[in-house]
Amino acid sequence: MTELQLQSFGLDRPESGDDVAVPFTLESLDCRGRSVRLGAALDTILARHDYPDEVARLLGEAVVLATLIGSSLKFEGRFILQTQTDGPVNLIVVDLDAPDGLRGYARFDADALQRAIDEGRTHPGQLLGKGHLAMTVDQGAEMERYQGIVSLEGDSLEEVALRYFQQSEQIPTAVRLAVAEFTRRGDARPHWRAGGLLVQYMPHGSTTHMADLPGDGDFGNAETADPDFVEPDNWTRVKSLLSTLSDAELADPDLSAERVLFRLYHETGVRVFEPIVLEERCTCSVERIEAMLQDSFTAEERQDMAVDGEIEVVCEFCSTAYHFNPHQFDDTEHTSH
Repeated sequence: MTELQLQSFGLDRPESGDDVAVPFTLESLDCRGRSVRLGAALDTILARHDYPDEVARLLGEAVVLATLIGSSLKFEGRFILQTQTDGPVNLIVVDLDAPDGLRGYARFDADALQRAIDEGRTHPGQLLGKGHLAMTVDQGAEMERYQGIVSLEGDSLEEVALRYFQQSEQIPTAVRLAVAEFTRRGDARPHWRAGGLLVQYMPHGSTTHMADLPGDGDFGNAETADPDFVEPDNWTRVKSLLSTLSDAELADPDLSAERVLFRLYHETGVRVFEPIVLEERCTCSVERIEAMLQDSFTAEERQDMAVDGEIEVVCEFCSTAYHFNPHQFDDTEHTSH
């Protein structure tokens, strides 16, 4: 892509690399969305726990989905995507510390996972099983917390996300997620990376927009979807072009978010905006864990937690181990009383 071509679709800066969310609009088609590319940030999250490939791919898709949605919200706080199910991978949590900090982890039953792999049941829907997906906006203690919930039905997180938007926001939405491992010359091991694209039909004068997400309440009722919606030609064209994008292209380390968008929509016109640069960042700290131990447990409970006179707390996200003396809280408790 030449510099002239880049400028012709609204880009007057170098192409973005990995670990970015790039907003875009398709003005002639009444659509807008986000394109996400994740490299080192995702690889750090997945490689830290040495997940089985099947679990790593599923968590990777959840990280991309959370980034596509959470990076569009105009707030200070946290966006949390969580699945809780009865499948081999029974819990996934992705936490976006707005606007740019990512962390995530997955919990799985190793025996159930191995049985699923042996039986060839490794599609995301089979690994997750039955349960729900929740999306939460937490703007801090002084602000109301918003949560949207949808049942986990379908073969992929893409399908679940589409049901969420259909039922909760009634916004025509298309979502693509891809996670892959790549090895470059000189690499000691393969590295995880991913790409994602979310586009929504926003007709002129529409008052609903991505900044409203995720809404509140339980959105498991299909009757909340608009039964009278007739798909316009513009939206049909957007989805048709998106369907030509392969998973390999979406996760290709040599294709920037801008190049992917240009390939898809250069004939109709696409305008991109400044990227949001993302990083893997955990929010755990000594102070936070001290406060949790102090406020949530009694002295007797803390004493029971101790092994060889020490309490160890390991962060599920980043695996950092924190150590405390169970008696260090005694003076604080006496002072507070």
